Amino acid sequence: MVTATKRIVKSAKPASLPREKARRIAASEPVSAKLRHGKTKNPLAPERVAAILDALKKTYPGVVCALHHTSAWELTVATILSAQCTDVRVNIVTPNLFKTFPTPKSFVVASLPAIEHEIRTVGFFRSKAKSIQGAARLVVNEFHNTVPQTMEELIQLPGVARKTANVVLGSWFGIADGVVVDTHVLRLSRRLELTTNTEPIKVERDLTKIIPKDRWINFSHELIHHGRQVCIARKPRCIDCSMETLCNSTDKTWGSH
Repeated sequence: MVTATKRIVKSAKPASLPREKARRIAASEPVSAKLRHGKTKNPLAPERVAAILDALKKTYPGVVCALHHTSAWELTVATILSAQCTDVRVNIVTPNLFKTFPTPKSFVVASLPAIEHEIRTVGFFRSKAKSIQGAARLVVNEFHNTVPQTMEELIQLPGVARKTANVVLGSWFGIADGVVVDTHVLRLSRRLELTTNTEPIKVERDLTKIIPKDRWINFSHELIHHGRQVCIARKPRCIDCSMETLCNSTDKTWGSH
């Protein structure tokens, strides 16, 4: 539960992991030799999953949501804007957006063209403007100017599906209702053989079965940062990866042996 005094002015961006540190983390993982380099028949072995979680925690200590926000409402809006758009672009747009429209009510009384003008550099800005205004209207009229704290209520807001709701619940309220599955989490979860599914809801279901609930929130943040900085889709930087010895991918750009 969060108090009214909680503020996150800016999210931290973990620095790129030095190569030597990455190798030390990889070498120190509490996993038997048979689980390294594809020698296990069970990629979901508890020992391997624990080693992956341990490596991520050591690599990205204190990780937080990459979207800048100072309230549950701002995080809701930022997450709606982040669909098919980079967090960097969203973080450029939101400071002036929230200065112009500081409360949900201010979005309700604003004209759609005015909202669109503030977010015009974000993809699909017209549909997102409608979603944000619709979400603001529901927050004001149905939830007494307060962003709700349950999955069932959050997904009633226009523009808010399960992923967005998980972001708000986890990053602001500290409620682990599920695992955020964005493109990075989906891609890396498959690459690490934690799931074979391609649909976010099925991937989330798989992850919640093998990852302890107290790790659901940070696990997503860690994978997102790792996907952006190290395990890049077009050319993964395997030499800088603290999980390289636990990864059996066939398209590695570098191997430990």
